[in-house]
Amino acid sequence: MDIQIRTAKVEDYSVVEAIMKQVHKLHVGWRPDVYKQQETILPLDEFKQAIQEQAFFVAEGEGKVVGILGLMYRHVETPVHVTKDITFIDSMAVDESYRKKGVGHAFFDFLKELKKEKGYDAIELQVNARNKAAYNMYRNYGFTEKSINMELLETK
Repeated sequence: MDIQIRTAKVEDYSVVEAIMKQVHKLHVGWRPDVYKQQETILPLDEFKQAIQEQAFFVAEGEGKVVGILGLMYRHVETPVHVTKDITFIDSMAVDESYRKKGVGHAFFDFLKELKKEKGYDAIELQVNARNKAAYNMYRNYGFTEKSINMELLETK
């Protein structure tokens, strides 16, 4: 399948929201103690802001939006850290009927070009510990673990 990545448009909102709901449903299933069902995953005003900041993209295949990519751009500069500019993947999701068809890899190829174009130092993301398919895809693409989030849940 030929996949094109482009900046999202306001007209994409309904399909973007539908794809985000698919992934949110997985998160709720994995961690109902963290995530709750919600009518709206990405409010329209936040979507418009991300478009304006050139931080939201979609993947098109077969004439329709099949994946979404939301980014955050971070500048790290502290006395104890090496100064870096990072492209952080805030959200990345592929419509369930288009998974395992190269959409994620198309996003990563796009991100590598965007990183080079902006002169950024790294691409980072977080992945739900129970999302083994996504974790394996990231590893296969070359991502490595930077840190591990841990939690201690109190038993009642």
